[in-house]
Amino acid sequence: MRFRSFDNLRLFDIVARHLSFTAAGAELNLTKGAVSYQIGKLEDELGFKLFERRHRSIALTERGKRLWHSSQIAFRDLEQEIAALRDEGPGRITIGLSTYFASRWLSPRLMTFMVSHPGIGLRLQPVIDQIGLRAESIDMMIRWGKGDWTDMEIEKLFLCPAVPMAGTGLARQIAAEGLETSLTGLTLLQDREESVAWRDWHKAAGLSYQSARGGLVVPDPNVRVQAVIDGQGIALNDALVENELAAGQLVAISDIELEDYGYFLAYPLGALENSALRDFRDWIMEEAACDSVGSPYPEPQQTLGGL
Repeated sequence: MRFRSFDNLRLFDIVARHLSFTAAGAELNLTKGAVSYQIGKLEDELGFKLFERRHRSIALTERGKRLWHSSQIAFRDLEQEIAALRDEGPGRITIGLSTYFASRWLSPRLMTFMVSHPGIGLRLQPVIDQIGLRAESIDMMIRWGKGDWTDMEIEKLFLCPAVPMAGTGLARQIAAEGLETSLTGLTLLQDREESVAWRDWHKAAGLSYQSARGGLVVPDPNVRVQAVIDGQGIALNDALVENELAAGQLVAISDIELEDYGYFLAYPLGALENSALRDFRDWIMEEAACDSVGSPYPEPQQTLGGL
């Protein structure tokens, strides 16, 4: 029987990327119910289940994983062919990254790539959320975290451990009270609702983590840095805030680090078949290898029980 639901394959691709009917609906401006209904119709036509429905989540079945892998390759090939027909060709690539990383690490180095690769058109796409690559036709993303994403190819660019930091006024208060005591009343700034960074830090520090404690979600890292400076709470910041540390605007309040956090390259399966993207990948990996980012954190204003 001839397959006809190609429109729903694109919907399936987006749901598989998010593993959430709600998030896929938000991207497509559809309700959760509408997405679930269309996926159900697709499963009926295919004759097999794509997702396992759990209490508060969904997961790809084995057949769903196989189909998603095939659909990723097919959609990538189509997008590359369309780009070629538009005369954009493989020499134009889009890199998704935060303005924080772009301005603090990439920008000072970027001219060397442009000079050595004059035939490659490069577009830097600012992103403040860990969106899927196809949401804005992004060829590669530079993401901060532990590199434990499963929906794409991942390569470590460099580790950049993060530690808790505060603005000067709040840092003095923490020094007077003690960090462990202060933590119970501090606002923890994070990049997204489902972030596990603060949980990981508490585990590294040997402290219990209360997820219900008041928090403030600030997806844009530059805004988050300013929020800490303004005394709105504490955040986990890495060595790229060295200027604010040197100026005394930020203070490291503990020497316990998220040691396995850093910056990673993320791209779809087979993306490096694009020679321009492969050239960018090779260049940025070499830049990272030649310029090890240190940990320029001054000693915390106080320590308590190893914190």
